[in-house]
Amino acid sequence: MRLTNDFVRVKVPATSANLGPGFDHAGLALGIFDEVEMHAVVGETFVQVMGHGAGKVPEGEDNLIVRSVRKGLEYLDMPQVGLRMVARNRIPHGAGMGSSAAAAVAGLMLARGLVGEQSLSLDEVFQLATDIEGHPDNAAPAVFGGVTFSWMDKSAKTVVRPPREDLGAWVLTPKFEVSTKQARAALPQQVPLEDATFNLSRASLLALILSGQAPLEYLMDATEDRLHQAQRAQAMPSTYDLVQYLRGQGLPAVVSGAGPSVLVFGTLDPQLVEEARAAGWSVKNPGITAVGASMEASREGGESPVERF
Repeated sequence: MRLTNDFVRVKVPATSANLGPGFDHAGLALGIFDEVEMHAVVGETFVQVMGHGAGKVPEGEDNLIVRSVRKGLEYLDMPQVGLRMVARNRIPHGAGMGSSAAAAVAGLMLARGLVGEQSLSLDEVFQLATDIEGHPDNAAPAVFGGVTFSWMDKSAKTVVRPPREDLGAWVLTPKFEVSTKQARAALPQQVPLEDATFNLSRASLLALILSGQAPLEYLMDATEDRLHQAQRAQAMPSTYDLVQYLRGQGLPAVVSGAGPSVLVFGTLDPQLVEEARAAGWSVKNPGITAVGASMEASREGGESPVERF
């Protein structure tokens, strides 16, 4: 067997998981995309990172995108090759916006492009990305787009719904980062039955609303949580305070993923946006996108334009 293509370009969306009560299973795709271009070459692997993570993330075999390409090629029983890659990262790192899921999915989609899209289904990309991530809540919307509700059986499974046209989404991101490992360390191993029941009722309502089967007027109730947001407050107090402030203003705000970004459904008043930016928050209005990971590939030949800096 041999590679079908030697040039691949992929785009993968940012994602937000949990969405309040949907801990480790609810997610959605945001209209912010990382883009990666890659040539298969003879020789060493080089990665040029532009945007978020530039000068910080590994630029060789330890890069998560590269490791995910390797996993995809290994899964397909294909030979490993040298890679020259440009990663244009628009998804902030350590912000709770699915940057690691995007990197894993990007690498797997790159492997898919090298071999040919018929060789690796999107469901297989989802399975492999879940293996890399450890849970499917970000992997599902990164692959499929839209709003997703995922779970683990013997394999990862998900239901994908198109985003509601009448529901906007804003993201507020601080200048500091919080690792997913750090955020998870703050969670208790056991929770009261009352809190578990509370979240189950809210998560069920949230699924109905985001699927268009229940009215938006219940979204404040549907985004309530007792399992993880308050428990992580010590690791990111300004995030928790902002969520509480926005909810006090009648806005359905939640911690995005493991934080520290804040996801707000609906519309933000321009004055509130100005105040948040003045306080040091980056404010974006990406919306919820139906577009998941995409790929284009070709056999170009020649040398990669990627330069080693």
